[in-house]
Amino acid sequence: MSKTQFLEKAEAVKITIGNTEIVADKREFSTGSFGWYYNGKTTITVDGKPLSVQVGLNLTVVGSKEADR
Repeated sequence: MSKTQFLEKAEAVKITIGNTEIVADKREFSTGSFGWYYNGKTTITVDGKPLSVQVGLNLTVVGSKEADR
């Protein structure tokens, strides 16, 4: 798939972390590859105690750096 096709057609990806659904948006990375990206905070409860966590997520399409434009 070309980078142009991906950026035109790909939809956001929903991911569940603990009990929270986050949405990773499509993106072209600075390396030239493409995929989905999310950066934010959420809460995970451990033993009844809420813990604030930082989430950094890259989902990179394998081989996308070499894909046609």
